[in-house]
Amino acid sequence: MNFKVSLKIASLAAASLFLAAPADARDRIQIVGSSTVFPYTQAVAEEFANSTGNPAPVVESTGTGGGMRIFCTGVGEAHPDLTGASRAMKQSEWELCQANGVTDVSEALIGYDGLSIAISSEAEGDWDLSETQLYLGLAAQVPLNGELVDNPNQRWSDIDPSLPDVAIQVFGPPPTSGTRDAFVELAMEDGCEVLDFFERRKDTLSSDDYKSLVKQNCRRMRQDGLFIEAGENDNLIVQRLQADASALGIFGYSFLYENEDVLKAVRVNGIAPNFETIADGSYDIARPLFFYVKNAHRGVIQGLDDFLIEYVSENAFGPDGYLPERGLVVLSDEGREDVRSSIENGSSMTRYIN
Repeated sequence: MNFKVSLKIASLAAASLFLAAPADARDRIQIVGSSTVFPYTQAVAEEFANSTGNPAPVVESTGTGGGMRIFCTGVGEAHPDLTGASRAMKQSEWELCQANGVTDVSEALIGYDGLSIAISSEAEGDWDLSETQLYLGLAAQVPLNGELVDNPNQRWSDIDPSLPDVAIQVFGPPPTSGTRDAFVELAMEDGCEVLDFFERRKDTLSSDDYKSLVKQNCRRMRQDGLFIEAGENDNLIVQRLQADASALGIFGYSFLYENEDVLKAVRVNGIAPNFETIADGSYDIARPLFFYVKNAHRGVIQGLDDFLIEYVSENAFGPDGYLPERGLVVLSDEGREDVRSSIENGSSMTRYIN
């Protein structure tokens, strides 16, 4: 039997089991996932409830990785309908979904976000850090005299005398967060690979061994208290930056955008995050944002279809919609139409299907 056909049969079987449950078993949409996507989904949930009279969906900020694990545990009223993600679903997550009967999933790219590094507006001067300086400040180990050693840098000026002479203290996301995944890939890896220590090994190691070296050493954040995992609530990072004018925070652009009265951006490689620099790619650490929905829940969970239509409407994620007002960087006209068509038609994600 063709793999795609078998997936469709499994999906229909799961939907049949779901439909056998009591119709009034759950009257609220349940959503988990990324803390970065959370404020956008919450805004759609509020608009949906106000415009339809349906109960407001329950939206939980669990982090991208945590959301994927919960989302992929099964089909039915006991399991969430959507998950938000600040990166694409991984193959391992897709396989977890398949193993638990979540075989028909639609993916929606809702827009783009810049990984923002910010500091209190009370801090002196403007900050500008390269990706290499970020790596040297935040990595568990860094090259020194031809060897990797525990990170000795305690102050930003230890890395470069031109940087502020203040202690390194950075509040950031935990390992379960898509923001953490994106930061270590887009900032830490890029920043470490240009150093001579890694450049030289690129020529002497096999491709697989070099990738392993980078993964093991460029992605590990320091554990000595100078990088502080602040959980999935990015608003807490904002509060901590307000309390300490020398501390830096890492989160999605929407949180910087909504707190520009108390925070200011740290430039990365000379470029500050904003709608234009994220959209045109000149801001180096930008990433796509998604949500994923179980098609077996459509037509079963009250209001789910209408909620999805609202999420991909021009009123929501279009250029003049209420999501860009909260910091979302919009897709092109063609991109939005493609996403809208995919969600309205319930198109199944096929990235990992051969």
